[in-house]
Amino acid sequence: MSDLTPRYPLSGITVIDLSHIYNGPYATFLMAMAGAEVIKVEPLTGENLRSRGDLGGVALPFAMLNSNKQPVTLNLKTEQGRELLREMVQRADILVENFAPGVMERLGLGAAALHKINPRLVYGSSSGYGKDGPYRDYPAMDLVMQAMCGVISSTGHPDQPGVKSGAALCDFMAGIHLYGAIMTALYERERTGVGRVVEVSMQDATYASLASNLGMLHARGAEAPARTGNRHGGLGVSPYNVYATADGHIVLNAPGDHHFRAILNVMGRGELKDDPRFVSRTARVLNVDAVDALIEGWTRQHARDDVARRMLAAKVPCAPVRELSEVMVDENMHARGQLQWVDHPDLGRVVLMHSPLVFEGTQRRPIAPSLPMGASNAAVYGAWLGHSEQELAAFREQGVIS
Repeated sequence: MSDLTPRYPLSGITVIDLSHIYNGPYATFLMAMAGAEVIKVEPLTGENLRSRGDLGGVALPFAMLNSNKQPVTLNLKTEQGRELLREMVQRADILVENFAPGVMERLGLGAAALHKINPRLVYGSSSGYGKDGPYRDYPAMDLVMQAMCGVISSTGHPDQPGVKSGAALCDFMAGIHLYGAIMTALYERERTGVGRVVEVSMQDATYASLASNLGMLHARGAEAPARTGNRHGGLGVSPYNVYATADGHIVLNAPGDHHFRAILNVMGRGELKDDPRFVSRTARVLNVDAVDALIEGWTRQHARDDVARRMLAAKVPCAPVRELSEVMVDENMHARGQLQWVDHPDLGRVVLMHSPLVFEGTQRRPIAPSLPMGASNAAVYGAWLGHSEQELAAFREQGVIS
């Protein structure tokens, strides 16, 4: 590496990525954007997420999660395919998979077997419920996990059935924690020279996000409402809600008494600061309906963005409720480089994300758009592992690679 080449935190680290959909691929995406060389290993039919574009238009989620990765195809049901993976493991630092528990062991590629090949390997795995609990063999996707983790039961309005979160919370919570676990093990390896196995379950990773709801359950027991709509999950803050405006909606949150006084001043109702219903957070929580009626009576008379501008100028936690089409062109994320317009070879001009992890003093790694299935077969199996053109042709003929 020349002195002119940017040095990223994970420069020189090689990752074998066997994961699919959102969970594992997000963890390895963070590694790629931190400078790691990530080799994405897919079955001959391609990763599941590639095919979702068939029904939903362009396969944007795949492009979002697989920038800066080297895609190869590999049939792990063949002995030669398994041997090629072992060759890669010998040269790798990290392996990531999110198969169901036991799959890698049945292939003869479990962590114990791979550590015999490379004791320095950090082996990261993620599953719905973990490797050793009574739910170990239950199938799990984000919707299922939202139900099991309490996300659905705590989301929605009190007088209606629970609804799922629009965001794939459990998948990405697990992916973030998986990245953290692997980086922790990598740090340990730098001191000891020995890798270890780390695992993250989606169920475990989601629980902490329900802290406010759990707090209310602890305090109120059976009297705690299952769902609080757009109000605070623990019903401990007021105002805290979505309010209608003349042309949309905004959210307002007053965690401190000074925030509420600022709201009153913006609304021109400063005389209410000593009203016993509003004088403290506790009082406002006890009179939450009156607080919400007061605020929405004013917000309905004004435009969404005007309300947000005036409240933000007064340092009130506030935001317009925006459509996804607005979020994709957010000026703050584009100015910071988190969102970038990219000319994708398959999808055309699209907005792609960078990593939320910013390493000061090093420019963001340029986004290299996701590549077609198997595009890096020659580079990885040929140039990196050293197999000849004749061997690669034989692998294709035998159904080992595509």
